[in-house]
Amino acid sequence: MGNLGATITLAGLLNFIDGLWSSCGDERIIIFTTNNKEKLDPALLRPGRMDMHIHMSYLTTQGFKVLAENYLQVQYDHNHWWFREVQDLIEEVQVTPAEVAEELMKSDDVEVSLGRLARFLKRKMIKNEEKGIEIQKRKKMKSCDHNTMNSNGKLTERELWSNGKIVHV
Repeated sequence: MGNLGATITLAGLLNFIDGLWSSCGDERIIIFTTNNKEKLDPALLRPGRMDMHIHMSYLTTQGFKVLAENYLQVQYDHNHWWFREVQDLIEEVQVTPAEVAEELMKSDDVEVSLGRLARFLKRKMIKNEEKGIEIQKRKKMKSCDHNTMNSNGKLTERELWSNGKIVHV
């Protein structure tokens, strides 16, 4: 069966939600997720449609402690060098609890699991730094990529971002 190609409008979504409210009696839980709450229409967010808003943040060191104890079945030891290293990385890297839980589930061995997690966090930090450098380059290109025309309308100077340096052409 092929794609039906149905388009859902805001009005259609609101009617659907309101229909669920009226047909489900008193007990109903609907979970919506978004990365951009500020882009949602206020009609969708109003009380009665969405009564509870929960912000799911990145993992904190306290959250890591709980995950480590639950998944590794050990008492968290802040003096253990793997725990310290992972804790330091978590303070530097934006990582979700789900990402960390996924890494912790890969092995029952505490040393192996924490070592893998530390390597994962280091890779993520490097990837984020590379992404940040690319974003900075793009911003720099936008701000530096300008043309100066002479009175004849011809290009007289142009700055371009190339390999981390501004080049005059």
